[in-house]
Amino acid sequence: MSKTKTTEEIKVETETEAKKASPKTPKKKVISGTLSIDATFNNTKVLLADKTGNTLFWSSAGSLGFRGAKKGTPFAASKVGDIIGGKAAMLGIKDVNVVVMGVGSGREPAIRAFMAHGMEITSVADATPVPHNGPKAKKPRRV
Repeated sequence: MSKTKTTEEIKVETETEAKKASPKTPKKKVISGTLSIDATFNNTKVLLADKTGNTLFWSSAGSLGFRGAKKGTPFAASKVGDIIGGKAAMLGIKDVNVVVMGVGSGREPAIRAFMAHGMEITSVADATPVPHNGPKAKKPRRV
């Protein structure tokens, strides 16, 4: 039992295939933005926002499939920076300000992988929080 398709059905089918095959075009053009990198010992998170602070893209080593101790490696951080750099290049971003937070090993590799996509980095700021007094001391032992 072979069913023949009408020309209208074929036309609708080809339109849906064309929509699937074409890459997603960005809805808005953004020229500059802010790249926030949160590099801890256990993970590396990268967030790209526009100048007003609205989030455009984000990714982390855990969301890319790295598990356990591998999330905090420089290789995982470079993969995260590569993903965000590709998305930013597709959006048309030319220059970014970088804000790095944390002391993990993924600080530099995430920036280098992002730069590989041709964006200009205008400034790099370190926003790592510094403890000023530390935790409360233990009570003295009574014997």
